[in-house]
Amino acid sequence: MRAIVIGAGLGGLLSAARLSKAGYQVDVFERLPITGGRFTNLSYKGFQLSSGAFHILPHGPSGPLAQFLKEVEADVEIVRSDLTTVRVPLKKGSLDYAKGFKDISFSDFSTLLSHKDRLKIALLIVSTRKNHPTGSSLQAWIRTQFKDEWLVKFADSFCGWALSMRSDEVPVEEIFEIIENMYRFGGPGIPIGGCKGVIDALESVITANGGEIHTKTEVSKILLENGKAAGVLIGEEAYKADLVISNLGHVATACLCREALAVEKDSEYLKKLETLKPSAGIKICLAADEPLVGHSGVLLTPYARRVNGIDEVTHVDPKLAPPGKHLTMSHQYVAPENVKNLEAEIELGLQDLKEIFPDKKYEVLLIQSYHDNWPVNRAASGTDPGNETPIPGLYVVGDGAKGRGGIEVEGLTLGVASTMKKVLG
Repeated sequence: MRAIVIGAGLGGLLSAARLSKAGYQVDVFERLPITGGRFTNLSYKGFQLSSGAFHILPHGPSGPLAQFLKEVEADVEIVRSDLTTVRVPLKKGSLDYAKGFKDISFSDFSTLLSHKDRLKIALLIVSTRKNHPTGSSLQAWIRTQFKDEWLVKFADSFCGWALSMRSDEVPVEEIFEIIENMYRFGGPGIPIGGCKGVIDALESVITANGGEIHTKTEVSKILLENGKAAGVLIGEEAYKADLVISNLGHVATACLCREALAVEKDSEYLKKLETLKPSAGIKICLAADEPLVGHSGVLLTPYARRVNGIDEVTHVDPKLAPPGKHLTMSHQYVAPENVKNLEAEIELGLQDLKEIFPDKKYEVLLIQSYHDNWPVNRAASGTDPGNETPIPGLYVVGDGAKGRGGIEVEGLTLGVASTMKKVLG
């Protein structure tokens, strides 16, 4: 059996590794000169910056990605991060960090509420584990239960960091699936070597099992025979296959077989694709001689103007920075209406960092933006259309086809695992 994977991002390489282990002859075609897409390292001034993801796996050594890597025997060491903290103003009622701040544990977020609301949260956590709320956004649900705006700020910070969305954009059922996965798999962890450590390990699995990865090779069309995916066209050359996996997202994949989908029975699928919206974000990479965050977990910043969260991975893997240096990275959600005003959004993020790290010395290494054809996610979390397409033998994986309740690469892995189950049984 022969399989073709379009795109050598994380989803494509996970699929190729699993299929090659199962005995498929696998070819991966990637249009860029590098593999990994938005999940690899960029060498810059001696630092190993990330091309997209933050050198962090949301559920660390026990999450879906870690489990999948073990299943395909990819050699990756993943170290559990320190506890996530939340930065709050020192003085209750302050709307920013200008007059001081303190850090509390992520699990202690409810201590800022009244005793009545604290008790209500405890009861809701128990009652909603089996019966998740549905039918609204997370923010709308919060406001039906509580009056304290702190919870909305906290939700916006978490959703901005984890999903690049506001709490009023995230379906409440998706958040409760995420919470369930947090109970199931635990908190974040850092792969040694960063994102590229994972990518290199997957490439080793693929090539060890006879697979080939072709960079600077763009697929121009998905070929069909008798209505089924049968290979791809590259230039004028046809490559035949029994199975095609696309890591490009549903919209770009549909463009590669537009003629085959131009029939009435596929109209609902195409209408669904028209509603998909990519999520956008900005990452600011900082270099410092001394730690800025002070731990390897995530620092959430709900009282910042734009920055949602920050991490400092060099506490776990010092080799991601030159000797004696620390690498600190912040992330901020960008609303759809602000994508055209990225310079103003970046400036607000830089102002946030000055308040978050007052009297600290750091250098802004690089500012990266993710939007349009290079987004945070090709489909916003909770809106993913699944992994199947109307064309038999053609599946979609990646950040546009995640599994429910999966944060970023964990959701991507859940989607790949679901696809592999359909293909391999």
